[in-house]
Amino acid sequence: MDFNLERFVFERVLNEDLTTQAVTLLGSLKPNNDSDSDGLGVPAIVRIERTALPTFSSGLISTTSLIGSTDIYSWMFGWLSPSQDRPDVKINVICPATDVHIRKYSKQQTHIMRETPTLYERIVRPYIDAFPASRTQWIDEVISGRSEGEKILFRSPDSDPFGFLILPDMKWDLTSTASLYLVALMLLPDIKCLRDLTCLHLPLLRSIRREATNAVKTRWGLEATELRLFVHYQPSYYHFHVHIVNANHTGLVGMTVGHAHMLDDIISLLELDEPNGPSIFQRMTLSYDLGEQHGLFAPMKAAQVDYAEA
Repeated sequence: MDFNLERFVFERVLNEDLTTQAVTLLGSLKPNNDSDSDGLGVPAIVRIERTALPTFSSGLISTTSLIGSTDIYSWMFGWLSPSQDRPDVKINVICPATDVHIRKYSKQQTHIMRETPTLYERIVRPYIDAFPASRTQWIDEVISGRSEGEKILFRSPDSDPFGFLILPDMKWDLTSTASLYLVALMLLPDIKCLRDLTCLHLPLLRSIRREATNAVKTRWGLEATELRLFVHYQPSYYHFHVHIVNANHTGLVGMTVGHAHMLDDIISLLELDEPNGPSIFQRMTLSYDLGEQHGLFAPMKAAQVDYAEA
C-alpha cells in the first residue's frame, strides 16, 4: 500500500529504547489515494531509530552549542551537516497493524520460561500450528520474487528440498556495515522453528553458514569471525530463518541469552545426535524470555508452577 507519513495521526507511544535510540509509535495512516479527509485511517505502527553515525570527515559537524566546560573538559550539543546520502533516521512502518503487532511492539515485562518437550507438545506446538498464514504472507512475496527480488544476495535452486535465500533484513539501513543485518529464509515452510531441526538438516545449516560468510566477504569485506549467526526461539514468525549480523553490532533486541542460539552451537549439538530417534532439540528443555504480551505467555506462565521446585 502507498502511504505518506505526513498523513500519520499519532495515538500513543508503544515503546522507547534508549539503547538503540528508537521510539515505536501507534497511530493511523490513510492511503495516498484516499481523498476522504474525514475517513478513518488504517491502524499503523511506526518505528523510528537513529542511523549509525558516519565515518567522521571534514564538514560533518555544521553547528555546535556549548553546554559547559571546566579545566580541559568541554561538552556541547552538535548538529550534523544535512546530507542526501546520510539519512538521520530509519523508519519502519507496519500497516495495517493488527492487535498481535501492537502487543509485540509495546513495552512489556519479560519472564523466563522453561519449556520441556511435554510443554512444547501441549502448549507451544498447537500455538505454532494455529499461527495465521497472513503473518508470513510477506515471506511468500519474497520467495516468489514478487517482493525485494533485487536485494537477494544468494538463492538456492528451487529443486533443493532444503533451499534458502539470503537478503538484507528490514532492521538494516543498507548503508552502514557496522550495523549489517541479513537474514537467511528457507524456501519451503517445512521447518517452523528450532524444535524441528534434526541431524538431517546439517547440510542446510552448514550451507547457510558457508553462503552467508561468502556473500558478506565478497560484498562488504567482513571475515567469518566478524559475523554473528543465530536463530531465535521463540521466533517472531514460524518459518525457519537465520539472522546474520555484524558481530560488533551489539545491544540489539533479540540477542539475550536463551532467545538467541548461535548457529555454530546448533550445528555442533546436531553433530552429536544419533541419526535415529528424536533429535536433541526435541528432547531438550529450553529456557527463554517471553514478554507478557506474547500469545504464549499466559499458558506458559501457568505451566511454570509445575516446574518451580523441579
